[in-house]
Amino acid sequence: MITTPRFLQGVFGFEGRGLDKPAPLDPTLTYTVPEGTTGQVLYLRGGNSSDELITLVLVVDGAPSRWLPIGAKGDMHVSLRVVEDLLAGTTVEVHLAAPEGTSGTAVVDCGLVEV
Repeated sequence: MITTPRFLQGVFGFEGRGLDKPAPLDPTLTYTVPEGTTGQVLYLRGGNSSDELITLVLVVDGAPSRWLPIGAKGDMHVSLRVVEDLLAGTTVEVHLAAPEGTSGTAVVDCGLVEV
């Protein structure tokens, strides 16, 4: 079986709209599974420069799939133990939620694989 790694990565400034209001962090943090393949999200790493808790939200086809909190001036690494197959045409996005008025920088590294 041949697999192809894919990554959603970068360093992004953000302005919080509320912990209960996740929003897309950046257009480059979007991936659509190509026709003829199946995808899987394997891990998500993140860092937070702000003085407040933030949450990275993995969104699959418009619905939140995983909520991953990152503490103030903290980081996290989650290797997903429960990995779902993502069928061709499925869209994955990384959103961010932060307290209203909070600003900072988030570092994101999301690893996917195409099978």
